[in-house]
Amino acid sequence: MTTTDITTALTTAPIPGPATPYQDDIARYWDGEARPVNLRLGDVDGLYHHHYGIGAVDHAALGEPGDSEREKKIITELHRLESAQTDVLLDHLGDIRRDATLVDAGCGRGGSSVMAHQRFGCRVEGVTLSAKQAEFGNRRARELGIDGSVRAQVCNMLDMPFGTGEVAGSWNNESSMYVDLHDLFAEHSRILSVGGRYVTITGCWNPAYGQPSKWVSQINAHFECNIHSRREYLRAMADNRLVPQAVIDLTPDTLPYWELRATSSLVTGIEEAFINSYKDGSFQYVLIAADRV
Repeated sequence: MTTTDITTALTTAPIPGPATPYQDDIARYWDGEARPVNLRLGDVDGLYHHHYGIGAVDHAALGEPGDSEREKKIITELHRLESAQTDVLLDHLGDIRRDATLVDAGCGRGGSSVMAHQRFGCRVEGVTLSAKQAEFGNRRARELGIDGSVRAQVCNMLDMPFGTGEVAGSWNNESSMYVDLHDLFAEHSRILSVGGRYVTITGCWNPAYGQPSKWVSQINAHFECNIHSRREYLRAMADNRLVPQAVIDLTPDTLPYWELRATSSLVTGIEEAFINSYKDGSFQYVLIAADRV
């Protein structure tokens, strides 16, 4: 069987259980998604992400307001910030051996998987409900000549096709809001070796606010997801043998990304909800790194 045959089989395989009507809806949503904000940013250097960015904006790199190339420079800067976000996530995986296996749960079009392989030299398995995303990611891996080490599968991340204790590290990069956290962390705990590291970067609503704000509700409706509270993440990890080693509030670091994106041609209409919820404290952008015990 050729690599193309294998990839075709993976991306057309039925989604394994426990699939639900909601998960079928999510698969259809991402199969049909083709937002310029994801594709045009990836076109900058061929790393296609499905998350946001962190870090200070390099205003000198943007040029003057009347610069004919300013929009192109804004897109390049937004992409730099989203790749910087992945770098921070990978920093928190710790030391990964070249013979290790990592799992990118909810891998999108595979940008984080590629960056992980480029950094650690190891095998990276991505899982996504979207056949189109998996096909895209596998095609990019072939184009980069790393398809022997980086692969995306059509798979439910609550029931991943990896053996117990097989994985050295795993993560969810802005994908955990689509599933029940107890089910998700039980599965990560199962596939991780003892001492293995799990990392998530996610938006979560702030329990101190009382309830999800109207802005959080708008974000849920826009992405057809269910944002969890920070407290829910920590409780579900504790119940599933995942002990946090770092809990970092990235909210101040992601706000510049959103404020810059709101000035670009790639606006989707959800920018105001992110900016206002981050500013009023009802929504937070956090990184949690936890070890399997």
